[in-house]
Amino acid sequence: MKTNKLVLGILAHVDSGKTTLAESILYKCGSIKKFGRVDHKNSFLDHYDVERARGITVFSKQAQFSLGTKDICLLDTPGHVDFSTEAERVIQILDYAVLVINSANGVQGHTITLWSLLKRHHIPVFIFVNKMDQLGVEKIRILEEIQRQLDASCIDFSKCMRPDIEFYDNVAMCDESLMNEFLELEKIKKDSIIDAIAHRNIFPCLFGSALRQEGIDEFLTMMDFFMKEKDYPEVFGARVFKIAHDS
Repeated sequence: MKTNKLVLGILAHVDSGKTTLAESILYKCGSIKKFGRVDHKNSFLDHYDVERARGITVFSKQAQFSLGTKDICLLDTPGHVDFSTEAERVIQILDYAVLVINSANGVQGHTITLWSLLKRHHIPVFIFVNKMDQLGVEKIRILEEIQRQLDASCIDFSKCMRPDIEFYDNVAMCDESLMNEFLELEKIKKDSIIDAIAHRNIFPCLFGSALRQEGIDEFLTMMDFFMKEKDYPEVFGARVFKIAHDS
């Protein structure tokens, strides 16, 4: 049974702008009417007093938004290592993950830990390199660092909607079957790229600034274009990852 319902988690090292990216996504998709900010203590997701006082995410939260024909359950997770168990619980139930990297700090220790957990659970990953509006940031340098420390198959998808030979060539280098298709057709079919992402053979990267909402539309378009609908058996099944209590 195919379903258009997907679970998407956002993960990052602390202070990478993860919650701000989540706010931007929800705002752009019309799920919230006002774009909140962590530093203004009015973000939609970080609503607990302790989170607003400390300016960090402590508990994982969920929100809903629509992306094309897909219904997405968005899970925002803590980036601080002290609350990493919250993030680890979330990873177990994800269909896709967004890994946020601070362009100024690059790949940090907890980034590598999260990457290893995503690999262990076979979760496909989109990468958003945030805070590209900061002075001194070089796109090529940060991409090379990501490829060196995480995976060589982390590919710049800035041209994915209008692909050229360079884009296809970079994608083809990630998988032998993609290379064969490229050599035969001089391009690579959309479905082939979708499958490669779903099987963790490609990790699309885009660059922008969540606070300034730069690159968010392109990132959403890319995810809508390349996320694969899930196919589940008819027999009901579920995984409980968290139980919450309120008044």
